[in-house]
Order: sequence, then structure tokens, then C-alpha cells
Amino acid sequence: MQSVQRFLFGPSQEERVKKVQSQLRSEQRALEREMRQIDAASSKAKAEVKRLAKKGDVKSARILAREIVRTHKQRDRLAVSKARLNSIGMQLQHQLAMYKVTGSMQKSTEVMKLSNQLIKLPQMQETMREMSTEMMKAGILEEMMDETLDSGVLGEDEDELEEEAEGEVEKVLFELTDGKLGQASTTDALPDLAAPEPVRDEEEEKKDLERMQAALEGLLRG
Repeated sequence: MQSVQRFLFGPSQEERVKKVQSQLRSEQRALEREMRQIDAASSKAKAEVKRLAKKGDVKSARILAREIVRTHKQRDRLAVSKARLNSIGMQLQHQLAMYKVTGSMQKSTEVMKLSNQLIKLPQMQETMREMSTEMMKAGILEEMMDETLDSGVLGEDEDELEEEAEGEVEKVLFELTDGKLGQASTTDALPDLAAPEPVRDEEEEKKDLERMQAALEGLLRG
């Protein structure tokens, strides 16, 4: 009987909600993977910033530090999005509990608000549209979400980014010089540090920096 009803009327409200819950868990795992990738890339980039600063190439260090700042902002957004997905999941679990008592789903302004916030994340636009359709059919949402794109990380204020990147490099320089920051310049290697590194070809170093920048920018674009 249930299979006949499903054929005639489609999935039940409960089935639609459980499908969305499964999608939510999948998206949370995807965000976790992306955050781990950002953490690994940022760790390597920070080590490279220190190496560049140590040899006195503060200009390149600042360029790379700026990308680090941007990836940190992106990671923060992903962490907030993961928390929002979890909140939607909890709301849906509550809906299922009430469904067993009342036999129907209730409209949720909280789920609507969280969903509208999530669809602005480029990585999640398509999935959130699919989930919103299912939640509309389940009776939880009453209208499609606002699909206005958020400028996101790539649209950050440039002056703000430059200021934060500058602070990141100054912090690294401070660490490397044991507080003797004033002795560092954009042309001279930092004084009294560990044994010098093997000499590397300038063109090779430039390519390494470009590869690392490209990797970080790739993470920003998802």
C-alpha cells in the first residue's frame, strides 16, 4: 500500500526530510574536508613566508601572507556554514519528532533564514536549491530562497586585506628576529638566525611562490 501511495503521490513528508538530512550530513563532511585542505595549505604557506622573510625577501613574504589571510577568512566562513548546516539538521530532527505526534510538518522561519544564508556560499548553491525544493514539498519552507550571491572572500575590501596581511608578516618577522624587527629590511637577510639555507635558483623560487599562490587561490574558489 505504501509503495502504491509513493508511486501516486511521490515521497512522503518524512521521506523528504530524511533525504535532506542525508544531504546535510554529506555537505558537512565536504566542508570538513575543505577546511582540512585549507589548514594544510596555510601551514605550508606560513612556513614559506618565514623562509622568504629569513632570506630578506619581505616583498614576496607579504604577497603570500595576503593569500594566507584570505584563506583564513574562507575557513571561517566554512566553519560558520558547517554550524548552520548542523542547526538545520537539528531543526529537521525536531520536525520529525513533531510529525510523529501531529502527522504534519510545520513552516520554519529559522530553517528559512539559515538556508538563505547558506545559499550565498558558492560551494553550496546548487545543493541548497535542491534541499530547499525538498523542504518546500515537505511543508517546511514556503518559498524559494534568495539566490543573491555573496561577494565572499574574493570580494573582501582590499585595504582591509592588505592591513591584515601586513600584520601577519610583521608578526612572522618579529618571531624570526626575536623581537629585533627594526633590523629587518626588504633587501637584507635577517640577522643572527639559523645556518643559511642552500642557495636556490631565483627563477625556481619565483615558480614555487606562484605555485603556492595558485594553490591558495584555488582553495578560495572552491
